[in-house]
Amino acid sequence: MDSLITAAALALAAGDPLGALNRVALREDAPALALRGIAMAQLGDLARAKALLKSAVRAFGPKEAVSRARCVVAEAEIALVSRDLGWPTKVLDKARATLEEHGDHVNAAYAGYLEVRRLLLIGRLDEAERTLAELDPKFFPPALAAGYELVVAGIALRRLRTKAARSALARAGQAARHAAIPALIAEVESTALGLNTPAARLIARDGERLLLLDEVEALLSSKALVVDACRYAVREAGAVVSLERRPVLFALARALAEAWPEDVPRETLLERAFRAKHADESHRARLRVEIGRLRRELRMMADVTATSRGFALVPRHARKVVTLAHPVDEEHAAILALLADGEAWSSSALALALGASQRSVQRALETLSGAGKVHSFGQARARRWMTPPVPGFPTSLLLPTPLSGD
Repeated sequence: MDSLITAAALALAAGDPLGALNRVALREDAPALALRGIAMAQLGDLARAKALLKSAVRAFGPKEAVSRARCVVAEAEIALVSRDLGWPTKVLDKARATLEEHGDHVNAAYAGYLEVRRLLLIGRLDEAERTLAELDPKFFPPALAAGYELVVAGIALRRLRTKAARSALARAGQAARHAAIPALIAEVESTALGLNTPAARLIARDGERLLLLDEVEALLSSKALVVDACRYAVREAGAVVSLERRPVLFALARALAEAWPEDVPRETLLERAFRAKHADESHRARLRVEIGRLRRELRMMADVTATSRGFALVPRHARKVVTLAHPVDEEHAAILALLADGEAWSSSALALALGASQRSVQRALETLSGAGKVHSFGQARARRWMTPPVPGFPTSLLLPTPLSGD
């Protein structure tokens, strides 16, 4: 490797893409193309970066398997940043195996780190933890060590383990300052800010108030019966009844919880669950059926009793019933919470992250676009959606995601 290539690589490792480009901008050999691609990615020109990396892969010969694998890892990082969550992960797995085989353990670890970040982004926490456990951070350079600790913190935050998250963020901050990369330091600070920003809203008998994430953790470990409108579940002392796929039952449970200890009139329940402003006998019959189903779902936690004017929630063990909601009520809060990270998302990536159908996400995006809350650019498959971060908006840390170990 010649001196200019070495100097450019060192500049990129230090977070100086312009310094790298000053050394290799006019060169067309394979190593220079790869470094130019990484530099353009750091500068935010992802389309140009992808094109340069593809050219580098073609330019490297069949005997340069390690260099080709490194380019694949760089492509995977660009796909992650551009929220191309459908990028073929098997290609990354193959590149990681090649790097391990040839002794490039640092880049192999980086490939694993990228896979963990993707799994974290789409809510597959169990898989993310298993993949993370395969990585040994002992010999990571400072930049990768900071990224590793950010992932540890991200998993802890989504598991509502705030003490572990704070410890990981402290280690990430120390590593980021050691790496002296401003963008990495800013990412750690931005993540830490989430711990001091309202993450949810508590609706109780005595009123409403905003909660920080550690307060949410304390609430969910308490003896209260919690109707969780962030993850569409009912919780009590560690037991969870998921109603994520039962929207009518959840609407009934939330209405009953918000009125507790009072009852809720039948007309109110019909409107909340079925949006029936002018109910007939068929609506009332369906309400009775759905109330029966809700009783069966909550039988270990609470009963739903009939009153003269409607129904009331009666907890079996808990002394109080509360509702946990997003800080801001919004029909499509889940989509807006993901878009609030400031990145450009495709509708397919949003659907994958939310475990929803792409068509449902597209309809929601069109509605939000009509209301001026999101905007798009590009056409067809290249269309991307984004919105600037909104203070006090629902946090993605409490979104309902397809978690098997929640």
